[in-house]
Amino acid sequence: MPRLLTIGATLLFVAAACGNGGSSTAPTVGPQGSTPAATAGSSTAAGAQPWVPDPTMLSAAVAEGGLTTIALPPSWCNYQDLLAGFTSKTGIAINNLNPDGSSQQELDAISANKDNKGPAAPDVVDVGLSYGPKAITDGLITPYKVTTWNDIPDSAKDPAGNWYGDYYGVMSFEVNTAVITTVPQDWSDLLNAPKNSVALAGDPTGSNQAVSAVWAAGLGTGGSLDSAQPGLDFFKQLNDKGIFVPVIGKTATVASGETPIRLAWTYNALADRDSLAGNPAVTVVVPKTGRLGGMYVQAISAYAPHPNAAKLWMEWLYSDEGQNLWLKGYCNPIRYDAMVTAGTVPADLAAKLPDSKGAALPSLAQITAANDVITKGWPTTVNVTVK
Repeated sequence: MPRLLTIGATLLFVAAACGNGGSSTAPTVGPQGSTPAATAGSSTAAGAQPWVPDPTMLSAAVAEGGLTTIALPPSWCNYQDLLAGFTSKTGIAINNLNPDGSSQQELDAISANKDNKGPAAPDVVDVGLSYGPKAITDGLITPYKVTTWNDIPDSAKDPAGNWYGDYYGVMSFEVNTAVITTVPQDWSDLLNAPKNSVALAGDPTGSNQAVSAVWAAGLGTGGSLDSAQPGLDFFKQLNDKGIFVPVIGKTATVASGETPIRLAWTYNALADRDSLAGNPAVTVVVPKTGRLGGMYVQAISAYAPHPNAAKLWMEWLYSDEGQNLWLKGYCNPIRYDAMVTAGTVPADLAAKLPDSKGAALPSLAQITAANDVITKGWPTTVNVTVK
């Protein structure tokens, strides 16, 4: 029976042990808009300290001459500030490959460049939870435990340090209200949306965000965390009705009206709303039912050309300052609970997180099974290429 997380009360991670996975115990990981956050401090939280890189680690990282990341769109989870902040604090230039790439493409890039120490070889990856164990099986990542390791819940990390949760969000509708006058409030409403209006934020045969949207649609229309097929059936209906747009939805396509309803994680949708600044007006809706939460994880490539820079990057991301920059981008940082207790979460940032009460966060086993059903079933059930 799936466990539920209540964002706004207690968030329960149930990333069940799977191979090298974490503990089956479900710890508290970060309420969204909870009372403790309100006392965590102002926009400059009382206990928060600027990150200062360890001198020895910094020296080793600088000597390597750079850092190569992959699939980090600047607007995704406020990566623009994280990328710029790292370079500002360390002097290390970042080569960000394929900013709009998918989780699978990140792992493919490691595989394709095992013997290549050039600019096409990523040092680090940020992938959907199900891709962490896969990367271990394929021998693509190497363990590293950040200084703040103990703040990361056991169920949100591989105990050996191969991968570790970084942030999470909830699937939502990003709606251009200049085009869509009747804003959908639930998944069933999408079946009555105008033709050529609903799009995914990626290719559902390889993008974690797109796979999650298909799965969430099924949750809201008769499916469950243990049954992903209803999501494929739902999208077949959308496609048969001419409502689905087989174009990867992005900020520009939402703004132009090419994909006026985009299914995306809350943090991506809210970042788009802010960046468009009313031109056109965008609203973000967390559906009434089928609320699905999703966590992403970090890992270091086993073939990283800049292994010390990769470790330093992880230290930056998991510092108080780095975690709060993710929070600024509407993402729930994985160290949220520990930081609330320590008084290092700015109250104004916590208050901006959307209401996502009752969202379900699936176990790792459920994610793996759903990913398999959707990526393999999309070409036969929905039978349309998204690009």
